[in-house]
Amino acid sequence: MHAALVVVPLLLSAAPVAAQAPAVQLPPELTDPATADKLAGAMQAMSKAFLSLPVGEVQAALEGRKPTAAEKKQTLRDVGRADNRNFDRDFEQQIANVRPMIQQSMKVLSSALPSMMQGIQSMEQSLERAVANMPDPTYPKR
Repeated sequence: MHAALVVVPLLLSAAPVAAQAPAVQLPPELTDPATADKLAGAMQAMSKAFLSLPVGEVQAALEGRKPTAAEKKQTLRDVGRADNRNFDRDFEQQIANVRPMIQQSMKVLSSALPSMMQGIQSMEQSLERAVANMPDPTYPKR
């Protein structure tokens, strides 16, 4: 009950502030489809580089032995191919599916971000008012 006496006025005082909050300007990069293409391309390049990491020596070290010459050359891609004959094709398909997901995520983020920022600004102003009204702990008690 005591918490409601504090929270309700804070919420009521925040409503007019939210209406007065200035419009949030999104950087053009968040709405530009070329940015999504760049991100997808970078992700594809990083994924391919990750698949080229040598892992054979790690496996030998975990097993407590010296790696063979073949294991020293074994990459993550080689391990994937051993488990899946269609590894390369499946990998390329997964990477191709990433581009539309990034584009959709950017659209959702750019549409939600202004509301999120207004809510944060409103909360910040409400908290500033609440802190300003708190008694000074160094003030002498009577």
